[in-house]
Amino acid sequence: MRGFFARHQVAQPVNSSILAGLGGILAIGAVGALSSYVYTPLIMAPFGASCVLLFSVPGSPLSQPANVIGGHLIATLAGLLLRLVLPNEWWAAALAVGLAIAVMSALRLTHPPAGADPLVVFASDPGFDFLIFPVLAGALVLVAAATLFHKLNATTYPTRAS
Repeated sequence: MRGFFARHQVAQPVNSSILAGLGGILAIGAVGALSSYVYTPLIMAPFGASCVLLFSVPGSPLSQPANVIGGHLIATLAGLLLRLVLPNEWWAAALAVGLAIAVMSALRLTHPPAGADPLVVFASDPGFDFLIFPVLAGALVLVAAATLFHKLNATTYPTRAS
């Protein structure tokens, strides 16, 4: 049981943790500000989780631009398609999450926060324009903010594919 509660994450310097939090503030702030400018809501809950990866572990394969943008698009599309043909029931939402995970994995575009996107779709029942606003627009802003933030802090992001 002891290993279950052990922290496997490497300890970070305090300034790195503060910078990660600041990055999240700035990225969600940018998405929120853009929402006000275009008069369209661009913030959704999974973007907060995306910021955890983008600013705490920018070197992770799960944090790379293709994964952030592709993962959110794939997962949202899975939710939209299944919501189109299935009733708004818990089991249909579960199927949508499973489909999103499988397709992200098969395409090597896994982004864990995107796993919540089908749940957002089933909870809000949006149209297909949801794929563009907020999903694509918001994910692009997050990646742009992370790229600029890490460049200003001399952190490598995005990483080069091996």
